[in-house]
Amino acid sequence: MIFVTVGSRQYSFDRLFKKLDDLVDEGVIKDKIFAQIGTSTYKPKNYEYKDFISQEEFQDYINKADIVVSHGASGSIMKALNADKKVIVVTRLEKYGEHINDHQIQNNEAFRDNNYVIMADLELTDLGECFKKIKSKNNGLVKWKNKDPYAIHKIIEDFIEENWK
Repeated sequence: MIFVTVGSRQYSFDRLFKKLDDLVDEGVIKDKIFAQIGTSTYKPKNYEYKDFISQEEFQDYINKADIVVSHGASGSIMKALNADKKVIVVTRLEKYGEHINDHQIQNNEAFRDNNYVIMADLELTDLGECFKKIKSKNNGLVKWKNKDPYAIHKIIEDFIEENWK
């Protein structure tokens, strides 16, 4: 099962849910999908969804999932990694009104560059390839070892300092 989460902020992420519907229509995704769509206005056609779920439901979906697709919120990503799930990260972009700025780029890149997740390109054009890659034995991912919820902040800070001086 694939669990998709985009949080509860007031910004939609319609292009992600449309892309997932397209990938199901194209036969790229055959797994069952459940999505927490937040305030998105697009209503998925090919999979189950709810606007919002409780923390208990969130953890239950994480536990059931083989793959978690998460927006660039470090808390959501780390909850999936702490549950030993394979994670694909997608980035909300300011230019589409999906967030107030583009900070999720750096967050997602920090997780990707440490080989904890697979990151879709910013326009989601390679999302289908991300699903194929994450299912392969040679997906390049390393096991998340850090259960400290604050340690990722150091990784992200170091990454930003190194790349945006």
